[in-house]
This record gives sequence, C-alpha cells and structure tokens, in this order.
Amino acid sequence: MQTTGWEDEFREYVRARGPALLRQAHQLTGHPLDAEDLLQSALTKTYLAWHRIEDRGALDGYVRRAMVNINISQWRRRKVEEYPSDDLPEVVHHHHEPVGEVHEALEQALRELPERMRAAIVLRYYEDMTEPEIAKTLGISVGTVKSTVSRAMAKLRNALAG
Repeated sequence: MQTTGWEDEFREYVRARGPALLRQAHQLTGHPLDAEDLLQSALTKTYLAWHRIEDRGALDGYVRRAMVNINISQWRRRKVEEYPSDDLPEVVHHHHEPVGEVHEALEQALRELPERMRAAIVLRYYEDMTEPEIAKTLGISVGTVKSTVSRAMAKLRNALAG
C-alpha cells in the first residue's frame, strides 16, 4: 500500500510520542483502557487535522488539548452506568514497571479523585495551565477552579499522609 509523506510523518510521530501521550491520557482518565480509547480518539482528530497543523513542534500540545476536550465532553454527557451489586468483580492486577512508592501512591490518589478534580489537577500541575486557562477549558469560573484545585490538593495530601 502506497502512503503519502504526511501519513509516514504522522505514523512516525505516533511511534515516537505514543507512550508519553498514553501516560498523559492515563493521568486524565485514571483507567488504562479508557486512556487507550481517549488517546485513539485524540490521535484520530490529529490525523484529520494533520495538514492544518503548521508547527510540528506544537503537536504534543494539540494532542493533549484534544484529549482534555474529549475527556471533558465524555464526563459531561456520561450517564450513570454503574449499578450496585451484591457480587464484587474479580480484581485485575496490572503489572507496571517498578516505580517509587510515593509515585505509586500519588497515581493511586489521583485515580480516586472525582473526574473534575482530577482534570483540574492534571491541567494545573501536569500541563502547567493557568487558572483562567483551566476555567475556560473546563467551562467553569476561575473561583470554581481555585476551590476545586484546593479541595483536590487537600484530598491528595490526606491520601498520601495516611
């Protein structure tokens, strides 16, 4: 199958940056399979817009922004899909490369945050966005961003202290 130069360029970008982007997607979603779906959706949007993206140095930012926007859209329209049950599902154990205990504890604490709090923390401290940028991205006021980040940080501190 013959490919164009830009398709090869896109394929190489995904090969080179895919693992780092998947880690960022996992930080946003808190679940490995959701992260894969989120990254795939963001890469699809990037593929469709590839010819319009002039600054190839800004590709990571474009994909991250797409992941944030897709994730926000999903949790805004998400319906309750979890129902109480008498039977607990079997626990799945994921094997990760060994990392420090503090890092693991932080990742676990992040996964346990409500989605809006997790999104605000990831945008603020992982993406280094300002409070007004976060407010615009999440569609909330700056005051709500401040209180959400403050409450999320308190929850993270409590989780890591215990």
